[in-house]
Amino acid sequence: MSTDIRQVTVQIMGKEYMVGCRAHELNDLLASAKLLDRKMREIRDTGKIIGTERIAVMAALNMAHELLAGGVAATDPAAQGAVHARLKAMQEKIDAVLAQDEHGMKV
Repeated sequence: MSTDIRQVTVQIMGKEYMVGCRAHELNDLLASAKLLDRKMREIRDTGKIIGTERIAVMAALNMAHELLAGGVAATDPAAQGAVHARLKAMQEKIDAVLAQDEHGMKV
């Protein structure tokens, strides 16, 4: 497994984001970006939530709920801890991207 991280551009709701990714994680990253894009577009299309940041937070909450309600994490404390750690890491990445985006920087 390579530890070399390369920069990959993903598109979410028409915006490009540069994300660091190991080669063996590329397919998962692209699938994740596609899923997030679809979830965010579904939320946006309801017309109930306005603003990319709010839509992103709602999509993340919905996806976390689906993950936790899906089974293993709900009954296995070790799996639940791992899920929470991954969610925290994801939230930190989202916060960093949003902070950069707010300052008009290409992420």
